[in-house]
Amino acid sequence: MLKATTKTWPWKLLLVVILLVFAAGIWGAVQKIDYHWRWNRIPQYFLYLDEEAQKIPFDGTVESIRKVGDDAEVTLLSDNSQRLVQTVAADSINVDEGDLLFEGDTVGFVKEWRIGPLVYGLWTTLWISAVSSVFALILGLLTGLARISNNLTLRGIAITYVECIRGTPLLVQIFIAYFFLGTVFDLSRNVCGIGALALFAGAYVAEIVRAGIQAIPKGQTEAARSLGMNVFQTMADVILPQAFKKIMPPLAGQFISLIKDSSLVSVIAITDLTKSGREIITSTFATFEVWLVVAVMYLLVTSVLSQVVFYMERRFAVSD
Repeated sequence: MLKATTKTWPWKLLLVVILLVFAAGIWGAVQKIDYHWRWNRIPQYFLYLDEEAQKIPFDGTVESIRKVGDDAEVTLLSDNSQRLVQTVAADSINVDEGDLLFEGDTVGFVKEWRIGPLVYGLWTTLWISAVSSVFALILGLLTGLARISNNLTLRGIAITYVECIRGTPLLVQIFIAYFFLGTVFDLSRNVCGIGALALFAGAYVAEIVRAGIQAIPKGQTEAARSLGMNVFQTMADVILPQAFKKIMPPLAGQFISLIKDSSLVSVIAITDLTKSGREIITSTFATFEVWLVVAVMYLLVTSVLSQVVFYMERRFAVSD
């Protein structure tokens, strides 16, 4: 153990030095930029305290104010003796007992913590990516099986689909899905975005599935058929379980990449993490801060998923 440590410590030291030099280079470059950093504006876009004004709906007076913890119950009495109780934050009351109010006057505010646009955008990114991944997996599995089918028609359709999708940019596919297919079939932008992502990822999943199946020795198929299994049973019970272990790393990498690719759906006005970042920039002009935060959020999500995949790989390795 000591010998191994002696051999590796110079390389670890070199790694630390390289990282420090890299960090120092970034810090030096940042110092040369004539830019006023506004990091204090960022936290409110994760979580903020919303204040909703409570207004009196009639002309009347404030009959009583009763404090209940951090809130206050304000009893309003209209000119025709109608009573209304409004609950507002105690530190936001704008009236006193006996005050004469007119319709539309503000009594106080209701305060409530709400998630900010960055958290909302992250949630949109995650669920769109998850739904797209499910459809991409189904489509990719079917297409991958069609790619190795003996049926010329199925194989030709699969090849055409894979080549067309892999040969065109995802951004162009999203535009076609939204402006053409979405217009013709009256589809929402969410459906178009998810469909484009699923079609795009499905083509790559198909090639991963095909490669995984073809990596299984033909003797496995022959052995299964000799036991009386039909083609479907052989594929479902013998080939695919073995192929899944082989294709899991590239398959997981494709789905993790899909999370980053989903940022392109912002061009069709889907409020994902990227579009939320752009909207925040227009109101704060904190360009660098927002994009750095958005990049870190993407990095955290993909890093967590990478660790989950690594854990699953180790579990499968133990089961072997």
